[in-house]
Amino acid sequence: MPVVLRLDGFKFHFYANEGNPREPAHIHVRQGRDEAKFWLTPMAVMAYNDGFDARVLNRVQRLVELHRDQLERAWHEYFA
Repeated sequence: MPVVLRLDGFKFHFYANEGNPREPAHIHVRQGRDEAKFWLTPMAVMAYNDGFDARVLNRVQRLVELHRDQLERAWHEYFA
């Protein structure tokens, strides 16, 4: 489970085994037991949320959007 970024208590990561065939570029964001998944292309879009309330989820969405290029680059470097 490569961790790409740690920021404001959130861990941004993806799983080394992302399915077969592999899913498109995305990132999982975790804090404690809460987790959300965001597709990264063509823009950051939430795929699911498990536990974050609306206020925190909005914060996570903004962080994913702000760091989207870095997160997507890490995805492609890892799975290249």
